Amino acid sequence: HRLLLENAEQLVLVCGRREPYLRRDGAAGLGVLRAASLVVGLDGCIKAVGRADVIRNQFSEATFERIIDCSGKCVLPGLVDAHTHPVWAGDRVHEFAMKLAGASYMEIHQAGGGIHFTVEHTRKATEDELFTAFQQRLGRMLRAGSTLVECKSGYGLNLETELKMLRVIERARRSMDIGISSTYCGAHAVPKGKTATEATDDIINNHLPKLKELKLSGEINVNNIDVFCEKGVFDVESTRRILEAGKDIGLQINFHGDELHPMRSAELGAELGARAISHLEEVSDEGIVAMARAKCAAVLLPTTAYMLRLKQPQARKMLEEGVIVALGSDFNPNAYCFSMPMVMHLACVNMKMSMNEALAAATINAAYALGKSDTHGSLEVGKQGDLIIINSSRWEHLIYQFGGHEALINYVIVKGKVIHENERCETMNSY
Repeated sequence: HRLLLENAEQLVLVCGRREPYLRRDGAAGLGVLRAASLVVGLDGCIKAVGRADVIRNQFSEATFERIIDCSGKCVLPGLVDAHTHPVWAGDRVHEFAMKLAGASYMEIHQAGGGIHFTVEHTRKATEDELFTAFQQRLGRMLRAGSTLVECKSGYGLNLETELKMLRVIERARRSMDIGISSTYCGAHAVPKGKTATEATDDIINNHLPKLKELKLSGEINVNNIDVFCEKGVFDVESTRRILEAGKDIGLQINFHGDELHPMRSAELGAELGARAISHLEEVSDEGIVAMARAKCAAVLLPTTAYMLRLKQPQARKMLEEGVIVALGSDFNPNAYCFSMPMVMHLACVNMKMSMNEALAAATINAAYALGKSDTHGSLEVGKQGDLIIINSSRWEHLIYQFGGHEALINYVIVKGKVIHENERCETMNSY
């Protein structure tokens, strides 16, 4: 066998009965075993989870490539970041001061800043430059506990650059240990010199057929289609056309909706069978009900509402109505955050989620939002052995501590292989 984790103080399963998602307070679902052990096989999948003494007897004859003593520590599923924009050149640190002085997101966008500024720099960057920066960002996400990350294109806005970004994502997917769900987000903004209708036609007639061809030839593996459905960007009709065309070539619908204005994006997504919708700060009551009924996940982004001083998404109302709530960091030049533990903390404090709900939202529900909850998001036999070990005797420290995960996360493990081992934890007592 590949790995034995022995005698953890707490082993947080998240799910215990192959649930594809958890709704509302996950207390019933969030199984926590004490004095527990876990075994990962050579195929990278979990073979056994249970009481330490039982596992010890069951595997007394087995050999392991690696044994980790988890006494006084907690084992949790690897975190899943359900929404990021990590491939780009041209940070927007200069715009942060403008935002702090009161400039709105759309004001900066209309003045040629925002997405347009990053697009200009991303178009000029070489594929290798983009890959190097992307690799470093993924490394930082991994060290903060993320083992599966959704990665979008969307700073090209022309076919050539969008494909360049998707190739960069594909290269990382093949060469790095971190799990990646790839998203084509060519409709992230209307390119300069085009109307929204022209941009929509270009995507449907040129971008998507090319993507289909590259998908069939196995050159690029894209999982999701995304559109920024927003006033002054892509209206509901354009959004519908693009999403339907993406669905026709086998992509999951997973898009930005109801962020700055109520657009009825949630209703549209539920109708189209979307897997997930992100943002939803301005979602309508009808939209919430429609999403719950359609089992369409809400990917909430606490960093965005925090940075842009927007009203917080109505997480409590969504949870009470039975919506599957997931979380993402929204890492991008506007919300520069790599850390899902910080995202969970913000979700609890600003969106009034419980710690159980936040953990479920950053594991099983985020995996569901990416169509991956059959293999990721919980510690169950048969699932991929992606997990984190924290240097604390209570799992809640992962959320309770705001920042500082670099001294708390002891190991990050993907498919039973230790990808990050934090020496700093060994010199510190558990706290």
